[in-house]
Amino acid sequence: MNNKLGYLMRGRRRRARCIGFDPTHLCFKPCGVRGRGLETVELRSDELEALRLTDYEGLYQEQCAERMGVSRTTLSRTVAEARRKVADALLHGKRLTIAQEDDPPHAGDHVGATLESEPSLGPDGEEGQGGSAVG
Repeated sequence: MNNKLGYLMRGRRRRARCIGFDPTHLCFKPCGVRGRGLETVELRSDELEALRLTDYEGLYQEQCAERMGVSRTTLSRTVAEARRKVADALLHGKRLTIAQEDDPPHAGDHVGATLESEPSLGPDGEEGQGGSAVG
């Protein structure tokens, strides 16, 4: 939507989300197909985190939202959009990339503050004292 000043209004500024891991693989594509020329679907890191918590960890949306520092309705929209993007990539043979943010909050961090209540797992799988799970 254009406003009277002639530039696009993009809605409210995105709040920082807690991301509990750092993905090691940033791109997935169909086997046997060259990456060049493939249409790309980009998954934001908060969308991947929402999928990880709901679908992989099996947490309830309320728990996921609390961990990510967002409302349950925001989490619900984020999960729905992430699932749509993944399904689009799988069904239509598109490349799926994980967006790299400039300086995302690290595992267990929220707006730069360490969450001391949840221990993190180090690179060797051992429990740490909070902070980043990335070595």
